[in-house]
Amino acid sequence: MSRRLAALARKPVERLRRPAPSPAPAVKEKPAAPTTPSETETKAEHAELVAQRDRLLEKFTVMQADLGGAFYEMAIRDHVRLDILTRKAAELQRVDADLLAAERALELARADAAGLCPSCQSPYGAADRFCPQCGHSLVTEASR
Repeated sequence: MSRRLAALARKPVERLRRPAPSPAPAVKEKPAAPTTPSETETKAEHAELVAQRDRLLEKFTVMQADLGGAFYEMAIRDHVRLDILTRKAAELQRVDADLLAAERALELARADAAGLCPSCQSPYGAADRFCPQCGHSLVTEASR
């Protein structure tokens, strides 16, 4: 009986020592080639917009942390310089505006964007009755 138990106990260990069977090689599908030069240009523009948005988002995050760190350092030393904080906040606001513009451009490139809000110029979908950004009614009197 003890031999049987020892043999059963060794089986899982032996399985672990054996190399795992190699998985079947994955079949790589070739991406569909763009049919027209304008599709290639559109994809390149979209990729550039995404890269620009990512760079701006990273810059915004670093600047925001820097502004918070600067305020903290000033506060613990009891020497807050509003002129410096205001200048850093203005720079952060410019980057935020650029980031918003890049995100809006990406939203306009979406296939389901129906147009721009007449109030805030934010893109909206075809099924939207109100602007998702500002809440402005997108339904005209004639279509009610």
